[in-house]
Amino acid sequence: MAHRIVATRYGPPAEALELVQTEPPLPGPGHAIVETKAIGVNPADAKTVRGEMGGDHSRLPLPIGFEAAGVISAVGDGAVTPDGMLSVGDRVIVYRAQGAYTDRLAADLTSVHRIPDELDFEQAAGLLLVGVTAADTVRTAHVESGDVVLVHGGSGAVGVIAIQLARASGATVLATASARNHDHLRSLGAIPVTYGDGLLDRVRDAAPGPITSVIDTTGTDEAIDTSLELVDNPGKIVSIAAFGRASDGIVLVNGSTPSSRRHRAEAVEPLIASAADGSLVTEVAKTFPLADAAVALTELEIGHPRGKFILVP
Repeated sequence: MAHRIVATRYGPPAEALELVQTEPPLPGPGHAIVETKAIGVNPADAKTVRGEMGGDHSRLPLPIGFEAAGVISAVGDGAVTPDGMLSVGDRVIVYRAQGAYTDRLAADLTSVHRIPDELDFEQAAGLLLVGVTAADTVRTAHVESGDVVLVHGGSGAVGVIAIQLARASGATVLATASARNHDHLRSLGAIPVTYGDGLLDRVRDAAPGPITSVIDTTGTDEAIDTSLELVDNPGKIVSIAAFGRASDGIVLVNGSTPSSRRHRAEAVEPLIASAADGSLVTEVAKTFPLADAAVALTELEIGHPRGKFILVP
């Protein structure tokens, strides 16, 4: 039997999630079955469980999860991806997955990406959702050499990758975080700034020149208000979270526009290659057994881990 986490109702993860047994999936045409070794845990998963991404009760019980890594155990007819034929035993990431919280995942081949041996399953499982989001923000902000970029939420999973991608583009990067994460930000090449009262003055004091663009991963009024003071053109403030501030003229990205989708698709293979060769630093904050998915999501909602939470079947 296969094991899967589903939401039997919409609400807090501790009340809504259940581990169920199902018949193992079979590979249809253009699909593969992946024996999952690690599963990425994301805020979007908690929002899905709570019904914040749609509360259609006809979809219940609802499989949860958008990304996983593992080994192909079976392939259907036409098991070919853009980089060639897939085979049983291939190590892969599945993104964007449908119902990744499982030990046996049926995956459309358009969402299957080979991973090099140098990249372990836990790192791979937590890479792409945050990675393509970060890449989208950097591309949308048109970050280039000589820019001075402020990243709000620099120690979070998206922020860490955004810092590195902006630095790779030749930009100087300032990043907000609590003091305990400043050394980590320095190791990524960013200038750390503590968030909280007085943020505007601290950014101005730390910046080597005018801030040319902002990447916001937090959505707080403090982050947006500070950014509007620092940048003349609100179109250079790109946020993945401040959807209540659209009237301020900032740019909101969530993967829904053609340009956003293109940025994300084009980022997949470079992110995998960079994570594998070590030029992109990623971090696993904590692992949980698959059966403890509700614990992981609850802890994610109340905390701010540095790195990704990962489920291990």
